[in-house]
Amino acid sequence: MEETKPTKIAVVRCDIVSEACPGVGCFKAFNERKSYFEGYDENTQIIAFFTCGGCSGRRVYRLVNILKKYRLDAAHLSSCMLMEDTYPKCPNLEYIKKTIRDAGINVVEGTHH
Repeated sequence: MEETKPTKIAVVRCDIVSEACPGVGCFKAFNERKSYFEGYDENTQIIAFFTCGGCSGRRVYRLVNILKKYRLDAAHLSSCMLMEDTYPKCPNLEYIKKTIRDAGINVVEGTHH
């Protein structure tokens, strides 16, 4: 019997919002496979949950490249990075997406909203 390799994902979230949000919504959506996690099966793992490092998104490059060693398949940008009407607008969103894509990792925009 051949073992299926797990899909490995990470969640990148806003450093500013992380001061007020423990990430419960992101994990709840993942655990229940709802919202932006609907397409994943039970063989999917969250292997990382980290902040961007603050404006300019300085931490993303380093961490995504470290996570490549662990065979990261996709990086979800948390809903807090995308909801301009609820949270501060991320001024570095395009740079962060490009950094992840340039590392060969799929970008998924959203987690639970």
